[in-house]
Amino acid sequence: MFHLILYQPEIPPNTGNIIRLCANVGAALHLVHPLGFEMEERSLRRAGLDYRELVRVSEYVSLDACLKTLQPKRLFALSTKAERSFFSEAFLAGDAFLLGPETRGLPPGVLAVLPTQRILRIPLREGNRSLNLSNAAAVVLYEAWRQTGFQGPVKNA
Repeated sequence: MFHLILYQPEIPPNTGNIIRLCANVGAALHLVHPLGFEMEERSLRRAGLDYRELVRVSEYVSLDACLKTLQPKRLFALSTKAERSFFSEAFLAGDAFLLGPETRGLPPGVLAVLPTQRILRIPLREGNRSLNLSNAAAVVLYEAWRQTGFQGPVKNA
């Protein structure tokens, strides 16, 4: 199982889409406050459909509280400022992925505490800024799941 940590997410439909994503790949979702929305918002529920019951969603008052509780084997942060592509990493079950808020990404103080080899980027075409948060989460989780042989029960497509 993988862990996806959203640091201060701001847009409810993105988080709803990510809930659905986590249900489909068997990942746990961890939300670090403050959130830019209420968990009962209609747009969040609409995007997540009925998948909310299939995902372990945990909320934390801070990133420190999240990491202290979770104690991931390895933590990777995704940032457009990173030098290394996430495609250069070999992922393992139990890895955790940290993504920042939609409008500003992870703050420098959060990135500064991680080793540079654990800060990864998703390749983009020259001149483009970033992917949508739920798209970035999907790209990373599916690649990690693929690398680990699609561990867990899988429905054939």
